[in-house]
Amino acid sequence: MAATTSRARFPGESRTYRRARNKLLEAELKLRRQVEQVAALRRKLPPGGEVPQDYEFEEDGSKRIRLSQLFERGKDSLILYSFMYGPRMERACPMCTAFLDSLDGAAPHIAQRVNLAVVAKSPIARIREFARSRGWRSLRLLSSLANTYNRDYHGETADGGQVPSLNVFVRRDGAIRHFFHSELVFAKAEQGQNQRHIDMAWPLWNVLDFTPEGRGSDWYPALEYPSRKSVIS
Repeated sequence: MAATTSRARFPGESRTYRRARNKLLEAELKLRRQVEQVAALRRKLPPGGEVPQDYEFEEDGSKRIRLSQLFERGKDSLILYSFMYGPRMERACPMCTAFLDSLDGAAPHIAQRVNLAVVAKSPIARIREFARSRGWRSLRLLSSLANTYNRDYHGETADGGQVPSLNVFVRRDGAIRHFFHSELVFAKAEQGQNQRHIDMAWPLWNVLDFTPEGRGSDWYPALEYPSRKSVIS
């Protein structure tokens, strides 16, 4: 098979650069194919277990909503992300927060095809106050403080520790079944890496991977940074 080459050329580039870039392009093409192969395998998963109960969440003040009610008409898939913000945590998880900062912007687009919500094991007033401080406007926020959802679907350990878990549920023939969990979070990480269980949905790391500095092995997002003037006037 002939080597893949790009028609793109950039000012001042050397032959050495172009050879290396074409080699990288080959690797990028293989990765693109593998990403689709993994997605296809995921889509072909057989039905998972039926949910043991129609969990009731708190959504806003005295408002309660059940898991089944999170499925809108014509949308039979539900993504629930378990956010690490338990009642014993003084501050929300910075990593989860960085992910949700991005997901909030994408939420209106995601909602055109599937249902999406974020669950945390804290009182709903505390969750919503934190969301206001972050400027989140589009995420559907739920409290699992009064149910066992987080424990049952690996968003919480037996001793109450919080775990970042993304679960997908499907509605079929009147039943709600589990479809997928981001189980890479439980797999042993490669040396110098974390589990990267939701990286495909997280622009932060993918953008940094475009640069020569990369994502690094010792940098993680924080809840606050030194103030800088907004680029939007």
